[in-house]
Amino acid sequence: MENNINIFEKKTQAIPISQTFLASVFGWMFLALAITAVTSWMTATSQQLIDAMYSKAGGMTILGWVIMLAPLGLVFLLTGRINKMAASTMALLYVLFSVLMGMSLSSILLIYTGASIAKTFLITSGMFGFMAVLGYTTKTDLTRFGNILLMAVVGLFIAMIVNMFMHSSGLDYLISFVGVLIFTGLTAYDVQKLKRIGAGMVEGVEDTRKMTIMGALSLYLDFINLFLFLLRFFGDRR
Repeated sequence: MENNINIFEKKTQAIPISQTFLASVFGWMFLALAITAVTSWMTATSQQLIDAMYSKAGGMTILGWVIMLAPLGLVFLLTGRINKMAASTMALLYVLFSVLMGMSLSSILLIYTGASIAKTFLITSGMFGFMAVLGYTTKTDLTRFGNILLMAVVGLFIAMIVNMFMHSSGLDYLISFVGVLIFTGLTAYDVQKLKRIGAGMVEGVEDTRKMTIMGALSLYLDFINLFLFLLRFFGDRR
């Protein structure tokens, strides 16, 4: 009887933790969103921080540019150093990333009304949730679509840079529409990818904790970008 229990325990430990892995990923993602939301509100309501980030002429100060670009640097750092960095260090950098994102996004609270931001957040949550469920349950292999979507993100980024100089309202509308499509699709793709990754994970292992952080980062970026592009359609300026 005792041998049977030991065999059962060994089998239980070897079972892939796909569902608990995804639950942890979403938990870290929601934590980051909460940190970003609180930090964004605190920054927008602090006149000292706003004055430090933005000049009286309306442009960004050196500190503002540092806060704006730092999250991108942290993404590259987390991605490039995943094999050499401890999971605890990655978690701290992830939290720091969430704080800096909140500070950089505080400007939307000054530009758009609170009601329209809340409405857009609810719309984003609904779309994100639907595509996450679709990505988890679909039998279709989304791998080939993922490569296309990732290339589309690069093209979208280039188009946004070009439009910074052109100031074309028509191109801006098109970029926003395409951005919504891209990050809606990426949500389903990333969830399916994480489901497959989770099937090969083992609970309590360092690599599992690292992949949990990276998975949460991917979904966080999908959600935030989808929210920002939708805000261009549903946001009411003050």
